[in-house]
Amino acid sequence: MNDFVYSYPTKVYFGEASAAKALKAELGVDVKRVMLAYGGGSIKKNGIYDELTSILWDAGKKIVEFSGIMSNPTYAKVQMGAKLAREQHVDMILGVGGGSVIDCCKMVAAQAKTDIDLWEMEFTHHELPSDAIPMGAIVTASGTGAEMNGGAVITNEEKRIKTGMLGFAPRFAVLDPAYTLSVPRVQVISGAFDTLSHALETYLGSSDKDNVSDDVSLAIMRNTVVNMRRLLLDINDLQARGNLMWDSAMAENGILKVGRLTDFQVHQMEHQLGAYTDCNHGQGLAVIQPAYCRHMLQDAEEKFTRFAKVVFGVDTAAAGIDALADFIKECGLPTRMSDLKSKVEITPEVLRQVADTCNIIKCNPRELNRQEIYEILTECL
Repeated sequence: MNDFVYSYPTKVYFGEASAAKALKAELGVDVKRVMLAYGGGSIKKNGIYDELTSILWDAGKKIVEFSGIMSNPTYAKVQMGAKLAREQHVDMILGVGGGSVIDCCKMVAAQAKTDIDLWEMEFTHHELPSDAIPMGAIVTASGTGAEMNGGAVITNEEKRIKTGMLGFAPRFAVLDPAYTLSVPRVQVISGAFDTLSHALETYLGSSDKDNVSDDVSLAIMRNTVVNMRRLLLDINDLQARGNLMWDSAMAENGILKVGRLTDFQVHQMEHQLGAYTDCNHGQGLAVIQPAYCRHMLQDAEEKFTRFAKVVFGVDTAAAGIDALADFIKECGLPTRMSDLKSKVEITPEVLRQVADTCNIIKCNPRELNRQEIYEILTECL
């Protein structure tokens, strides 16, 4: 393994009624104004909003609401939240939702602490924010692992770029499987596939012989598949949902990535597809992943063979990729670009723009060029 320094800054509260435990422990006397950030309002329908606001009011906290955070959160929304946080002198941010809400809040927390435009800071000056408003993540839709790291995927609509930015990891995270019960079935399954894709991409990165991270990645992938199949039988299986929440956290808390370069190219392609369309992230990954793996097969045949045997119980690398494609169908996830529910028609011309603008990852199994990225994407039409 390469040399590394590993730090795990997020305190996790897992299980039933963990939100109450977390807020009681984390809301100190210095926290007077709390920004409650969420998406389209589903938390008001499922009772989570009432539960959280009651806890905050009982603790004597002033609530500043920041709602309407969309899937694929925009940089403009980040700026709106930062402006509100500054004006209302917010002491803590609670991001209540899935990866989109949590990612947006990470960058709101950082932007609120500086007058320098974060996009310019990170992509022009290649500097990172040095301070942020403390933040907690309360997960209601798992899969992205956003609650366990400082990264955020943000869409700059003006520049037509969807990419990763770096803020600060949440101070604490609440993982209560019951909070995910009202999430639509397709969103639960597509979120879990995001976890599978995270672990697979990390596994395909560089590693030395008998690398522990490879073994853990394979275990996470296998467990994710097992519990996704449990949900296919019973979507309300709370134990399976809890297992998938922890799989998601383990895939993105950094522990699988230490000491190695990791592959993240499928995510880069899907992120940029999201910049040109409004397709669901996990579903976009499901469409692209098998085609990408087939292009990489000869470059990582040994790894794909282990993946095939451990995760799907088949003997060869090619059979493992076929098993992955069959599993996607089994889950009812899209298998073609035309199956994605996008308001923008996905054409070869759109995919050409995606290929020409997406970020290219310089790591194992091998670096792609833009023409091959285009070929992978068009194979998915």
